Amino acid sequence: MDNLSYLNGANAEYIESLYQSYKEDPNSVEFGWQKFFEGFDFGRGSGAGNATNEAPEHFLKEINVLSLINGYRQRGHLFTKTNPVRERRKHLPTLAIENFGLAQTDLQVVFNSSVALGIGPAKLSDIIAFLEQTYCGTIGVEYKYVRTPEILNWLETKMETERNTPQLSIDEKKRILSKLNEAVSFENFLGTKFLGQKRFSLEGAEAVIPALDSVIEKGAELGIEEFVIGMAHRGRLNVLANIMQKTYKDIFAEFEGKGYSADSPFGGDVKYHLGYSTDVTTNAGRSVHLSLCPNPSHLETVNGVVEGMSRSKIDFKYGGDNSRLAPILIHGDASVAGQGIVYEVIQMASLEGYKTGGTIHLVINNQIGFTTNYKDARSSTYCTDIAKVTLSPVFHVNGDDVEALVYAINLAMEYRQKYRNDVFIDILCYRRFGHNEADEPKFTQPLLYKAIEKHANPRDIYIEKLTKTGELEAGLAKEMEKQFKGLLQDRLNEAKELTSTYSDVKFGGAWADMRLATAKDFDVSPDTSVKKTTLLEIAKRISTLPKDKTFFKKIQKLFDERNKMATTTHIFDWAMAEQLAYGTLLAEGKRVRLSGQDVKRGTFSHRHAVLTLEDSEEEYTPLANISDQQAQFDIYNSHLSEYGVLGFEYGYAMANPNALTIWEAQFGDFFNGAQIVVDQYLASAETKWQRENGLVLLLPHGYEGQGPEHSSARIERFMELCADYNMQITNCTTPANFFHALRRQFKRDFRKPLVVFSPKSLLRHPLCVSPLADFTDGKFKEVIDDATVKPANVKRVVFCSGKIYYDLLETQKANDKGDVALVRVEQLYPTPVAQMEAVYKRYKNAIDAVWVQEEPENMGAWPYLLRRLRKTSFSQMEVISRKESSSTATGYAKQHANQQAYIVATAFDIPVTEKIKEVVAKATKKLVNID
Repeated sequence: MDNLSYLNGANAEYIESLYQSYKEDPNSVEFGWQKFFEGFDFGRGSGAGNATNEAPEHFLKEINVLSLINGYRQRGHLFTKTNPVRERRKHLPTLAIENFGLAQTDLQVVFNSSVALGIGPAKLSDIIAFLEQTYCGTIGVEYKYVRTPEILNWLETKMETERNTPQLSIDEKKRILSKLNEAVSFENFLGTKFLGQKRFSLEGAEAVIPALDSVIEKGAELGIEEFVIGMAHRGRLNVLANIMQKTYKDIFAEFEGKGYSADSPFGGDVKYHLGYSTDVTTNAGRSVHLSLCPNPSHLETVNGVVEGMSRSKIDFKYGGDNSRLAPILIHGDASVAGQGIVYEVIQMASLEGYKTGGTIHLVINNQIGFTTNYKDARSSTYCTDIAKVTLSPVFHVNGDDVEALVYAINLAMEYRQKYRNDVFIDILCYRRFGHNEADEPKFTQPLLYKAIEKHANPRDIYIEKLTKTGELEAGLAKEMEKQFKGLLQDRLNEAKELTSTYSDVKFGGAWADMRLATAKDFDVSPDTSVKKTTLLEIAKRISTLPKDKTFFKKIQKLFDERNKMATTTHIFDWAMAEQLAYGTLLAEGKRVRLSGQDVKRGTFSHRHAVLTLEDSEEEYTPLANISDQQAQFDIYNSHLSEYGVLGFEYGYAMANPNALTIWEAQFGDFFNGAQIVVDQYLASAETKWQRENGLVLLLPHGYEGQGPEHSSARIERFMELCADYNMQITNCTTPANFFHALRRQFKRDFRKPLVVFSPKSLLRHPLCVSPLADFTDGKFKEVIDDATVKPANVKRVVFCSGKIYYDLLETQKANDKGDVALVRVEQLYPTPVAQMEAVYKRYKNAIDAVWVQEEPENMGAWPYLLRRLRKTSFSQMEVISRKESSSTATGYAKQHANQQAYIVATAFDIPVTEKIKEVVAKATKKLVNID
């Protein structure tokens, strides 16, 4: 008999195809089928299966047993005992043997198909017991969607060898109990001593603490030297105390209000948002660094930040070796299922510019959101179904079974280290109180909370288990609790004696050479010039293409023009100035990282930092070929995400001040997809958490008639967030000033975010160029005065910023308006008021000063300036702009042109003419329209 064609039923064709695949390559089929076909061939060879056209009934049932085994592997997670306080939802079909063509009379029959489980021939009843223990106990596993046979075999071998049942020593069990005791007693103590204060307790999910403790131990054993952790507020205080080793005294002092000081320049944050870092020593004596990232109440916002921090540390601290650092993200069930940022970040997991070697995801599955039942919180079966995006295994674990959780997270750690992929642990537990301790959950979940009230905590459940098995003396657990609570009381007494816990900020690690900025630091910019010979040499190198590579003719022509800038004209446009800023920093040993949508080429085809050869997919990066001694240049086209990528880049810059980290929006207004990162991190992190950051945002901005979505990067939104010198906002008008703004990020011993409202039409404007001298002499100019007018003749001083200057300039020239001075405010914040006043004093005959902007009156810089300048010599300053509007811009090109012409004409107090309309329409024609 040469094949299995004699089989009857629907499975015949499928099994026949598997058998043929096996004959060609045994490794092409799963391990269980390999073993089955080995047995089949052996039986045929020994004469047991004499040629016949009728399949033996037992043989068919062997196949059915294999189907049963596969059924448990595939769907066993649907029939587990993982929910501690609710009955599981019913799923059909079940794993009843009748659904696999087997009967009760087969239970005592011995089947060879059990070789697929790594055991010898066994009774069907024993096979079922094996499968129930492995796949339907307090651990359920989803993994069969993984497409790599090696990974499937590894997971099945690991799980089935140990039957997904932990084998722990007495010492390991005692450590688990100790950490559980700390978790439970800490929450009880806080609830007793600080009645009514919010703490977002971990109660119901206390097993998370021994799980984290165990994964740190296991990770260190497998080569991990550092974990970067991100989590929302629930359980954070417990993690800070019992994992991060923040002292109980300091935490209690925060509850007592001792962290505040009138001398502190910081606003601070609530205690369950704070971050922390520390070094811990494992039982085996290995040192592991732990970082818990601060996080606002926007629960999953921290995900991108943690991944960025992790990648930054991997790049700088560990030389690109992601086996030495692992991110851990702790989610809530409602947020991991409901918030889009989770998907955005998970999609980064395998992308070259963002991968971190696999993240361990822990989901504290309380089975309820704020008050929302899980059935109303998602459409998916599990809150973790997003794991399937990256084909990541998911372990669903009963939160009451702490040993099972420790086992699962250790296996997850092994998996991460071996395969560098994400892995999820879904901890089915509950929330003992409401959303916070003052909330009444019975309003919306009466039945659930009746069950929770009667339910013992994980520590007491574990104590009972260990006592029954004789592994723990009954009195030891009580003594352990008593001693720990005594320790907590002592630390509370000490905290009450403190007058304040505030201390001056001291940076460590990569930030050891950094300090906090002062107001004086922004009076004058530092020298950011570059020697002429150095600049021209770098300009030549980045504009000269290798002769042995073939490039598109348009690219060759563009680089020929750039080469002329370097060798002949010595006048540089915006794109070249940007490349020179990066190139000079790279030559000085400063790493540069740029990411965003289409940044390699640039949305407006201006950058061309990475070139694709004409006849292949090979890429050439001029900035990576300056010299053998240069620093690394990283540039990545991101996936179509703002929220996730901006969070990532913020985290990257947060972990290390010694790289120029840049995120560019495709159009500036798209940043609002990441508004939460701007509000909660970029603008306020230093005030809240005392964390500096040097991230640069490039936001293309300017009114060229492209409609409401492609005009404004919402200057007003950034300006309203400005205070305490928290960030720098620029709207430059010259390539050289942009060059100096980027280089300035490295020329000071502190870091501030830099938001650049970069141009679109000015990328090709013939007047928007800078001579060599502007790069080799000087520094960033906060204010640029009008050098074309005689001060004595000036009757009006026009202050403006950005692209509108060129519309004004062309009209000034065309109408010979020497009585109007055009003064450019290149830095909107910190607002250079003193420099503006000094310039204004030059025009002694000026009658008035006005602010001119393209944006509507209720947008742009004006709302901020109106408030900022009211106590200065500009208190009577008026604005010339579009009228206030609820939309950023008109969608009609003609209306845009009329509005722009009105602004320009009013600035010079002249009528709107066709000539003015023609002047202001030039920008629209110059811009390549890409949506």
